[in-house]
Amino acid sequence: MTKALNPKYTPPSRDSLSNELIPAWYKVEKSNVVFELSGVGKVAITSDGWTSISQDHYLTVTAHYIIEGKMRQKVLRTKAIYTAQTGQVVAEEIGEILQEFGIMNKIAAVTVDNAANMDVAIKRLNFIKLGCFAHTLNLGAQTVYSLASVTKWTAKIRGVVVWMKRSSMGKTVLREKQQLLNLPKHSLILDVRTRWNSLYMMLERFIEQYPAIQAASLDQRLRKPMERDRLARLTEDDFRRAEEFIHLMKVLYTSTLCVSSEKSPTCGQILPILRKLEKHFSVEEGDTVLGSSLKQAVWGNLSKRYQTDGIRTFLEEATALNPRFKNHVEDSTVWDRIKEKVMVGKLTESEQPTEQDRGEEDGVTQQQSLTQRENEEEEDGEESEEEQEQPPPCSSKRAKMTPLEELFAAEDSLKIKNLSTSTMSTQLQTDRELKMYQDMPPTMTSDDPAAWWWNKITTYPLLSEVALSYLCVQASSTPSERVFSTAADTICPERSRILPEKADMLIFLNKNC
Repeated sequence: MTKALNPKYTPPSRDSLSNELIPAWYKVEKSNVVFELSGVGKVAITSDGWTSISQDHYLTVTAHYIIEGKMRQKVLRTKAIYTAQTGQVVAEEIGEILQEFGIMNKIAAVTVDNAANMDVAIKRLNFIKLGCFAHTLNLGAQTVYSLASVTKWTAKIRGVVVWMKRSSMGKTVLREKQQLLNLPKHSLILDVRTRWNSLYMMLERFIEQYPAIQAASLDQRLRKPMERDRLARLTEDDFRRAEEFIHLMKVLYTSTLCVSSEKSPTCGQILPILRKLEKHFSVEEGDTVLGSSLKQAVWGNLSKRYQTDGIRTFLEEATALNPRFKNHVEDSTVWDRIKEKVMVGKLTESEQPTEQDRGEEDGVTQQQSLTQRENEEEEDGEESEEEQEQPPPCSSKRAKMTPLEELFAAEDSLKIKNLSTSTMSTQLQTDRELKMYQDMPPTMTSDDPAAWWWNKITTYPLLSEVALSYLCVQASSTPSERVFSTAADTICPERSRILPEKADMLIFLNKNC
């Protein structure tokens, strides 16, 4: 086709594409990412590890930041690591990547899984570490596998699902029954313990297809083989337990979707979801044995999460600054902490020297000027009488005012007075913004909090800057885990010998361009 359209065109060779064009493209795109990150105040990152089909271990770091009210996400590196994944090694690798992109001093928080080496690594880097909320919910869901009240009847259902999936005739008969009963033509799902909420998904699909499964099990083409394989018959109690299980665990499954499939799940929704789960999994009078055991197991695991003072404080502030969930804040001192952060940030930006500092600066200036003049005199062999009248370098006395300073001395004194009251005016403005923000009703959960703060930046100029630094922090580490889907397509069996450096370039370009 190319030859027919333009016989003179010569397409690039494989070697030119691999060794010249792609590296040049990568260099340009990487410089664009570095330039964009240089103009951002706060950046949040996620990180995770992955092993390729060629048994090379990769560490991925993704950056998340907000520009003009829009969440941006960039894959920084997917770097091959050939040393033992200790906490110190991971800290060094992440630190090198952050230094490479110039964001080492801009990190708001890091969201990673609950692996011990990641915990050590983030502590060594001295960053705020948030455990992946989706992984935390999965750990809570997996506790049901250890309950005796669950394992017996789920084993029966699992046996039927395995038999139906392995039998070619079983699939055929099941599809016929689905058509007759006007049911969705869905395949059965088999649970995997390492897969998040897969037990819930298996039981939900089983309940959906139960009429078709029951009709298929009575069909003569399947009845005798199933009896020969001694599949346990399901009773009405088993069916009732499955329905109760789905009713209880649906909230947990939906919570997992909120922080893993949502476009921008920020850390400000972690505490509101946990409070909803706490209420849902509270044991009440009239609960069945199965229901009470499920509630105790799940919430017993989740209640231990995010309890350290530093993490809890950070999440409370993030929740308060999320306009969708600001009414979920229970600790009233969170507003005082936010006010303090606004004041500290404002003073850091607009810090002005006091009168004493101005005197010390004048003294330093005089010292520098005197040293320079003395050096010039030593070279020329002359001394200036004017310099001998200068105060000693350690003196903090004010230099003699210039005619211009003398002329506008009254105006300068007024400026100094205004500078001394700038802190009070900032405090009043912060109080006014906090009062307005607290009094306004919360926004809908469908609203984008980053876009909301950007649209309100003229109304809340001080508060919005602090709020956006929290909203970029991710609730889960799924962004870095999604990179591995692209990595698996890049380092596939057909290209298992691709060099890690080139794989990093291809993944970077695929995710960022």
